[in-house]
Amino acid sequence: MSRIAIIGGGNIGEALLSGLLRSGRQVKDIVVAERVPARARHLSEKYSVLVTNVADAVENANFVVVAVKPSDVESVSEEISAAVARDEAGSVEHVFVTVVAGVSTTYFEAKLPAGAPVIRVMPNAPIVVGAGVSALAAGRFASPEQLKEAATVFGSVGGVLTVPESQLDAVTGVSGSGPAYFFLMVEALVDAAVAVGMSRADATKLVVQTIAGSAALLLERVDENGESGDIDTTPTRLRAAVTSPAGTTAAGVAELERGGLRAAVAAAVVAAKNRAGQLGITSE
Repeated sequence: MSRIAIIGGGNIGEALLSGLLRSGRQVKDIVVAERVPARARHLSEKYSVLVTNVADAVENANFVVVAVKPSDVESVSEEISAAVARDEAGSVEHVFVTVVAGVSTTYFEAKLPAGAPVIRVMPNAPIVVGAGVSALAAGRFASPEQLKEAATVFGSVGGVLTVPESQLDAVTGVSGSGPAYFFLMVEALVDAAVAVGMSRADATKLVVQTIAGSAALLLERVDENGESGDIDTTPTRLRAAVTSPAGTTAAGVAELERGGLRAAVAAAVVAAKNRAGQLGITSE
């Protein structure tokens, strides 16, 4: 089993840690590097995981996952590089994985020893419950086998997709930020239900289960249609199936279209994608 070092115990790092443990990964196969004493204590006590410094975490790790804030990337990458340089024997082959939004593989390749394999990953929040989705992009020196191994690691906390690195800003706008769009939609539906007379508790239960069931139905149909290459029309066909002509659903959908739902969603994705690009850190 691959040993995984998570550098950074913030929200993303903890979500990955939690998801990996939920998926059956052993505590002994995961180590976390966290500078903030309070966070280190929290992670150690909650997950019974070894929390140490960057050098010790990197030493025997097959995968080194960098999950820090963009402002900390430079100092952390220097610590990692120094730790790798001290390992003269080279007893462990390290694969470096960045889950920091906007930080390119070329940045890490320039900071780390020559030829270091780097893989960039954009996961999303549901990895904490094993239901996330992660997009992976290989750097110049990452082999297909290493990319496959990284996909196995992130596959334990949800779905995986391999894309060119040039598409990762778009991935950020869709799936990285997507959970927030979803939660906002839930809020809006609950508020609407309350406005037409339901209690907030009942409305919340009704909305959450409706959306969860709809997602399960969609996933089932997508899996079925995947073999025929007809995935992209699945949402449209399911919507049509529950929308009777001149019925209640048709009336509701017409109002959503009139209110510009599609345009608002498109604008949100473009804005998030553009912001990811603005926050980007490259080797230049």
